[in-house]
Amino acid sequence: PMIDTHNDLPEMIHGGAAGNLDKMDPDKTLSIDTDIPRLKQGLVGGQFFAAYVPSSYIEKGGARFALEEIDIIDRFTKRSPSLEAARTADDIVRIHKTGKIASLIGIEGGQAIENSLGALRMFYNLGVRYMTLTHSSTTPWADAATDEPKHGGLTRFGEEVVHEMNRLGMMVDISHVSDGTMVDVLRISEAP
Repeated sequence: PMIDTHNDLPEMIHGGAAGNLDKMDPDKTLSIDTDIPRLKQGLVGGQFFAAYVPSSYIEKGGARFALEEIDIIDRFTKRSPSLEAARTADDIVRIHKTGKIASLIGIEGGQAIENSLGALRMFYNLGVRYMTLTHSSTTPWADAATDEPKHGGLTRFGEEVVHEMNRLGMMVDISHVSDGTMVDVLRISEAP
């Protein structure tokens, strides 16, 4: 199955309809750049929906913001006849064979974990299978590509985040990170 690793539909529903799926039903053609009919038309077999957390949530509130978008993903996945939640590669293959799209979750912006490995683990338990370490701003533990570097890459805690993601089996997404962060991740990450 063809897998798309980043779709901003949850953010669009969150911001455009305050999470109201009756106002923005992804099973209908929407006036935004994505919806489920177009995923089907494009023969997408697995879709990672991004729970995007704005950089302004670096200090607090990132977890709540991410949870609101994960809730949107969970609700539209459960109500859609075209989607089924997936947590493993085997789930993706099984769901694809039924003609449905495997619905997966990623977090865009490490500020979502609010500097907590416990929060990272709980997001994994909710089905999150990748996390982008930064977005447009540097986090307290990782430098972003579009912000002034503060750490020279990853801090010691940033390395702990990557090691915990490896242990869980969560993909470490290095989109938006600085060159230094990227080098540090590639140096210490074992999988995936």
